[in-house]
Amino acid sequence: MRKLLLAVVLAAALLAPTAAEAHSQFPHPIVIGHRGAAGYLPDHTLAGYALAIRMGADYIEPDLVSTKDGHLIARHEPNITATTDVADHPEFAARKRTATIDGAEQTGWFTSDFTLAEIKTLRAVQPFADRPQQFNGRFKIPTFEEIIALAKRYSKRYHRRIGIYPETKHPTWHRSIGLPLERKLVKTLDDVGWNRPHAPVFIQSFEPSSLKRLNKLTPLPLVQLIDANDVNPDGTLDYTAPYDRPYDWTASGKPKLLARTFGYLTTDAGLDEVASYADGIGPWKNYIISSTLPPGGTQESDRKLLPPTDLVARAHARGLLVHPYTFRNEGYRLVSDYGGNPINEYLAFYRAGVDGLFSDFAGTAVTARDLFWLESSTGQEVLPDS
Repeated sequence: MRKLLLAVVLAAALLAPTAAEAHSQFPHPIVIGHRGAAGYLPDHTLAGYALAIRMGADYIEPDLVSTKDGHLIARHEPNITATTDVADHPEFAARKRTATIDGAEQTGWFTSDFTLAEIKTLRAVQPFADRPQQFNGRFKIPTFEEIIALAKRYSKRYHRRIGIYPETKHPTWHRSIGLPLERKLVKTLDDVGWNRPHAPVFIQSFEPSSLKRLNKLTPLPLVQLIDANDVNPDGTLDYTAPYDRPYDWTASGKPKLLARTFGYLTTDAGLDEVASYADGIGPWKNYIISSTLPPGGTQESDRKLLPPTDLVARAHARGLLVHPYTFRNEGYRLVSDYGGNPINEYLAFYRAGVDGLFSDFAGTAVTARDLFWLESSTGQEVLPDS
């Protein structure tokens, strides 16, 4: 009987699709609309997701947080002070408070203090002052269910698969206040028929424990996000708290985990560990191509590129996909070697072999991908979509 069971398990493993195989119907590399079309419209709105899709995004990315009554909604953080007009609602003035999230004290309004009905009275605003502000106050805060419905609807409209790429935001904190995210996320996918192999879904998190819980609940591909605080002048990464390590490692109190930083996840041992519970990594892009700051330099546009690291190759050797973040168009965010043209940054990462990337400007990412395909052709005249 044991031999029979082992044979069944091995056969299932051989038949189970890899993350790459399960998503082979999408172009490669994939373009992920980061928070929708955050370069143009307020983060995490149905209008923003729709715009990203119209610009060619293959996936749209909702960051998931919980309301007081247990509904998953799309906000970048539980603190909605900077991303909604909550401060303009006198009926909610008394709910402003100070909370500690992942070890950092914050003051503002938090989704866990609002019911979904109350959240629906708020409107999204653009958190970046240098991005368009004329759409502030126009769009409601969407639920996870509404985002999935939009992806399905637009898949039919444009006759192409459109996927979702949800993230569990601050899962340890949500669990500590009695609003765990993982089962609600999976149940929502179950309800719409997307908790299955080949469904157009990736699930991501910065916290390994959240992904390990999800690994027991879903066959969908999981992605370990990898952060850092900043880039040092010599191009090495800075791990100042709270961006030093996944917060669940800090909360564990275990000396072994407290001795690690996010950087551990990019070592050979770390990648081996990730491969035991996830299907890909989502590193901050500086792990793949970093840069130095020359003497006298003060900002990103003064920096000079370093050669690409071998992270992509080492991840691929372990069967892990690589989806770095976040790509943006503004000139002051671009390293000097890119000449103020964001296309050049995308091309550098496509050439480095990434399997996809997160962009606030999906249209630029798609255009750069077309150029990459043309550049990679064998010399014959081809069309960008061939």
